[in-house]
Amino acid sequence: MTEQINYSEQENKLASLGIKAYLITSMLVFSLMMLAGVTMRAAQGTFIEIGADLFYQVMTVHGAGMVGTAGLGGTAVLWYFLRKYINLSSKVLWVNFVIFLIGVVLILGSIFVGKFAGAWTFLYPLPAKSMGVWSVESAAVFMLGLLLIGTGFLILYLDIGIKLIKKYGNLGNALGLPVVFGMKPVDPDHPTTVVAATMVLIVNFIGIAAGAVVLVLCLFNLYQPDYELDPLLIKNLIYFFGHVFINATIYSAVTAVYELLPKYTGRPWKVSKPFYYAWAAASLMVMAVYPHHLLMDFVMPPWLLVIGQILSYCSGIPVLAVTAYGALMIVYRSGIKWDLCSSMLLLSMFGWAGGVIPAIIDATVTVNKVMHNTMWVPGHFHFYLVLGLLPMIIGFCSYLAANSQPSKAGAIGKLAFATYFVGAMGLILTFLASGADSVPRRWAVHLPEWQYLSQLGAIAGSMVLIGFLIFTLQNLARLPKAKIQDVQITDK
Repeated sequence: MTEQINYSEQENKLASLGIKAYLITSMLVFSLMMLAGVTMRAAQGTFIEIGADLFYQVMTVHGAGMVGTAGLGGTAVLWYFLRKYINLSSKVLWVNFVIFLIGVVLILGSIFVGKFAGAWTFLYPLPAKSMGVWSVESAAVFMLGLLLIGTGFLILYLDIGIKLIKKYGNLGNALGLPVVFGMKPVDPDHPTTVVAATMVLIVNFIGIAAGAVVLVLCLFNLYQPDYELDPLLIKNLIYFFGHVFINATIYSAVTAVYELLPKYTGRPWKVSKPFYYAWAAASLMVMAVYPHHLLMDFVMPPWLLVIGQILSYCSGIPVLAVTAYGALMIVYRSGIKWDLCSSMLLLSMFGWAGGVIPAIIDATVTVNKVMHNTMWVPGHFHFYLVLGLLPMIIGFCSYLAANSQPSKAGAIGKLAFATYFVGAMGLILTFLASGADSVPRRWAVHLPEWQYLSQLGAIAGSMVLIGFLIFTLQNLARLPKAKIQDVQITDK
């Protein structure tokens, strides 16, 4: 049985304030990043006119902002539930938050003051060769901001890792590897959140460390241009880091599904052999699958590209299968009370499962060679994020806010949900349709025959933003008053 951890009053207060700070910051920044996304689609559709330089600045902040904030929001969900099982430090939670904010200030300054517009991927040698659009100092500040944010997360993961090892002996035990290899029987009381957290810790610690290495190398190259880097190696490190980090956000936030749906249905979510197998497999696959981003880099070792393609077909299956199937089974004929939290959590299963389909299509070489550099790719990852990750975070926020005021599915709430969902599907479909029509991504100006899809995308994106703003305003009004500890679901 899981032992109850007793925290001091001061520790609980710090934890409560920290979770609120993470979530409120995430909701506000997500809103701003959505506005940036709508602005880009509106500019491509000629609804508004902005210069190409500003467009690429907005594109850079949108990409970096969404990825970083997804990490912040997903971490808040994971940390909140994991704290029930291991003795986590609230001070470390705050250290990461402060470092994150400093990194954000540096990134914003580099983009809107220093004019950096090299995208969040900062592919070598673009940051150092801007043709006078931005300075070396601007590129350096951008990379330093990313490096600081990664450092903050590494500190947080270090605390999690130490506490997991202290309680379970090693990370293998926490992940359930003795069960996977037949050395121990299944412990049905082993927390699902601990398994998920261990997987996230392993892959994201390695991923962020790789990102830190490449950032340091690129920073050195900025001031010592004679020290040339291997472009293929740098690209591999960047995409390894980026792919692992963004995937880890949804693996973190899915703990809300494991922890909250049982509260709504009155049915426990027990670990099982398939559950352990799935998370162990995902720990390897999520790190090995990134070469599908490099299928068009023909100088890549063929064996890496083969692995990238094969694992792209397989990587989403293990955890998604046990999670989506488990969610459906735990909800089926349960008499669940539907409110914003439970609705969003189930919607996230649809978003996660649906996002796999265009991803697998793109990972097929014959398709990838004509589709990967098109709007198809934003279509598949917006599917994951807008209908997968964000509903998990919105549902979690609603759950916490319900402690200060019962969550009611009133007319405004239902309208916001419908607006958000319809807008999200419209946005995703316009991206996918644009990709199928070979509309290139990362272009500030679209040809007249492409513009109608951009216009539809801008309208759909505005619907997503409106729905999300309603959720955000509701949570901002209730979250500050919420008592984070011992939140209960109310039947009111």
